[in-house]
Amino acid sequence: MVMDEFLLKTLISSILTFLIGFFIYHIKKTHGHRHITAPQAGGAWPIIGHLHLFGSKQLTHKTLGMMADKHGPIFTIKLGSYKVLILSSSEMAKECFTIHDKTFSTRPLVAASKLMGYNYAMFGFTPYGPYWREIRKLATLELLSNHRLELLKDTRVSEVEAAVSELHRLWSIKGSPKQGVLVDMKQWFGDLTQNIALRMVGGKTYYGAGEGEARRYKEAMRDWVCLFGVFVVSDAIPFLGWLDIDGHEKAMKKTAKKLDTLVEGWLEEHKKKRALGNSGKEEQDFMDVMLNVLQDSEICGYDSDTIIKATCLVCFELYFFPWLLL
Repeated sequence: MVMDEFLLKTLISSILTFLIGFFIYHIKKTHGHRHITAPQAGGAWPIIGHLHLFGSKQLTHKTLGMMADKHGPIFTIKLGSYKVLILSSSEMAKECFTIHDKTFSTRPLVAASKLMGYNYAMFGFTPYGPYWREIRKLATLELLSNHRLELLKDTRVSEVEAAVSELHRLWSIKGSPKQGVLVDMKQWFGDLTQNIALRMVGGKTYYGAGEGEARRYKEAMRDWVCLFGVFVVSDAIPFLGWLDIDGHEKAMKKTAKKLDTLVEGWLEEHKKKRALGNSGKEEQDFMDVMLNVLQDSEICGYDSDTIIKATCLVCFELYFFPWLLL
């Protein structure tokens, strides 16, 4: 009888000790590993969140910049059912893409990437996965390597010389020894950067006879950049996509068609040159290299022509993007 009472007390004590220990552990775990979340910006509406702030003609990055001035370098916004983290600090951005790079490695499926990026074929905008890894590897090794850039050094030099010659021609026509000639240097540097990029990517140059095509291409590229910066309602509320409330998707399709027509023409020229055997190894531009590497192959469901056009366009953006915004 005494033994049974002792065992009962021991059992009860053990259970109480276990429960108290578990309770203390749970409290420490909860308070010691709390998830710290960025503050949410004010002005959110029910259901749509902050969508109403992006309905104006102002570009999205400018709206976010004004919000950052008010709410600080890190905050969140609600876009319909999605919660979005906004960073405007270089230190925080560096941490996200170095220490926490796997968490931020993918890209959202947005209307602009689909309609103007060849259905997510542009590796700069495609979600993280096998296709992104394959094209990034190809671009790094074959297009953007130091060796490839060195081979195209003469192209850059010749374009600078042509741009300077154009300045001299302008001075000889309109200038004078005392007053010189007025030059819009922003436009001059923009045209120079454009021609270097076009020569390196597609073997094109837009001095002289190519002025009409150059104007169409530059206008299409400017529209492309601006449309990538607008906010599309269907990106946050997918079931409203069929409405195309602001008409942005219609404009994206129109711009994509213009660019595709131009780049398709470049590709056909390169194919004809390749068929005639006139593509010298030392003078190959990026499109020549892509044709040599892919050779009518298919990657993750994308045919070679789509990959070449999408990759050449995004590589062109790497060189010329800053001037398109000026």
